[in-house]
Amino acid sequence: MVKPIIISLDAMGGDAGPRVIIPGADLVLERRPDIRFLIYGDTAVVAPLVESHPRLKAASKLVHTDVVVRMDDKPSQALRAGRWKSSMWKAIEAVKAGEAQACVSAGNTGALMAMARFCLRGLPEIERPAIAAIWPTLRGESIVLDVGATVGADARQLVDYAVMGSAMASAVFEVERPTVGLLNVGVEEVKGNEEVKTAGRLLKEADLPGLDYQGFVEGDDIGRGTVDVVVTEGFAGNIALKTAEGTAKQIAQYLRQAMSRSWLAKIGYVLARGAFDALKEKMDPRKVNGGVFLGLNGIVIKSHGGTDAEGFAAAIELGYDMVVNDLMAKIGQGLASYRRAGVLARTAGAGAGDA
Repeated sequence: MVKPIIISLDAMGGDAGPRVIIPGADLVLERRPDIRFLIYGDTAVVAPLVESHPRLKAASKLVHTDVVVRMDDKPSQALRAGRWKSSMWKAIEAVKAGEAQACVSAGNTGALMAMARFCLRGLPEIERPAIAAIWPTLRGESIVLDVGATVGADARQLVDYAVMGSAMASAVFEVERPTVGLLNVGVEEVKGNEEVKTAGRLLKEADLPGLDYQGFVEGDDIGRGTVDVVVTEGFAGNIALKTAEGTAKQIAQYLRQAMSRSWLAKIGYVLARGAFDALKEKMDPRKVNGGVFLGLNGIVIKSHGGTDAEGFAAAIELGYDMVVNDLMAKIGQGLASYRRAGVLARTAGAGAGDA
């Protein structure tokens, strides 16, 4: 008998809360029948929704919580008020206690990161965690990190992200030695700020066995899929992510306007509907919804707060894949090679010299 994968859900997180989370979880069970859920939330609201999905009810345990972390709460405020009582905290705590193998929330990003760091703690070698996103490209998919956990990053942290991102790429894409690039304003080694240039030098010199460092990449390389993993700091990564999402919506709007402009255009749409449907499927941001918190002692997935049930289902499935493909073990292997290569000592030396 196959042992089920247990995922804890913050049912109260996101713009729509349980109205999206519950049907999203039910969708996952159609595709992943070996999943079981621990659902945390206000039972007065959540229980009737679970009752309307018999399959989900049979595969879930619902736990009542009294506190909801609001989308506009400051992380420090949410941590003080939400510890021990909120659906977000309880869902994370289930991972720490070993009751669940991954946690998924569509709630406040800052609060989720603060609680996850406080509850799960960080990995010993990692100074700051990162949020990694799967990005659709012309070649398939890539991983981009950090997309918003930490604004600004020094050379040591960028190397951390490269190691963790390559471990995730190995788990998701089943690539033995993922290619990695540092996002920069140009591909020439003389370009960029000192932290990026130092990180590039360290990665090149270390020649880590778990990743294939390709050098600097530019913004347009993300969509091309030039490398499996694109490494940057959280400010630039978040802007790139939001720009890509906005561009996809903009193109979709342009297409809708163009196809409704005239009768001839409408006929053309009917004739080419298959191609347009394929394009819509490829550009659908729900398919790649979910950011992985890397650098913690456990798997936490952040879903977009404004997603629908299909999008939340994708975030749950991302967590499922991280568990099945043993993300934490792969990160551990990457960090072991990191230590053996002496990168920690060199980054510490670089940081002291730069100061």
